Amino acid sequence: MEAAAKPDQGLPAPVHVAIIMDGNGRWAKARGLPRTAGHKKGAESVRRAVETARELGVSYLTLYAFSSENWKRPVGEVTDLMGLLRLYLRNEVNSLHKNGIRLRIIGDRSKLSADIVTLIEESEAKTRDNNALTLVLALSYGGRQEIVEAARAVARQVAEGRISVDAIDETTLAGNLFTADIPDPDLVIRTSGEQRISNFLLWQCAYSELVFLDVLWPDFSRSDFEAAIRDYHGRDRRFGAANG
Repeated sequence: MEAAAKPDQGLPAPVHVAIIMDGNGRWAKARGLPRTAGHKKGAESVRRAVETARELGVSYLTLYAFSSENWKRPVGEVTDLMGLLRLYLRNEVNSLHKNGIRLRIIGDRSKLSADIVTLIEESEAKTRDNNALTLVLALSYGGRQEIVEAARAVARQVAEGRISVDAIDETTLAGNLFTADIPDPDLVIRTSGEQRISNFLLWQCAYSELVFLDVLWPDFSRSDFEAAIRDYHGRDRRFGAANG
């Protein structure tokens, strides 16, 4: 059988790729290192994935950086993760901006510290007009929570008389999600070998292709990214329609 072409050798990149970055803790444990070391190494993979997405022509890259459930982790680990987030927002945004990358943050900002919210707002404002790639970081994010918040927003619109109950449809709800102006993911990748989506983009992933990789996130490479896209191109995307 002829080897599949690389995405950069003729196959178009998916418009939107979303990644569940899993395995930092296991990577560190396997090396006898603290979990923080895994998170720091994982941050390097974030940079590599962003560069790869831009080079391959992906328009949107969404990374599951910190879930709503992650707040339940030990205080010390959460503190370390928030510290890494601060460093990323302070040190990487200039590079993102230089490379024409727009940064978007989705999730519940009310649980984030005030200085992080300020950094987020400044980073989004600085990169707002960039169009080489939109990098979406899901922070303090949960898919069920997002849908609940969207339902509340629609309920308020009904209560205020702006729309009728009968006018509510999928487009109405989708328009009140964090991702209202972002296309649904074509491809969702999860690293570490786990095969679940863990409350990530539940509404948006209705027809996404799912690729599960055994590689731990700190080891996620350009070749892994390309392999996932080749897998994606081998799928028959029918969106519920019958063959033929």
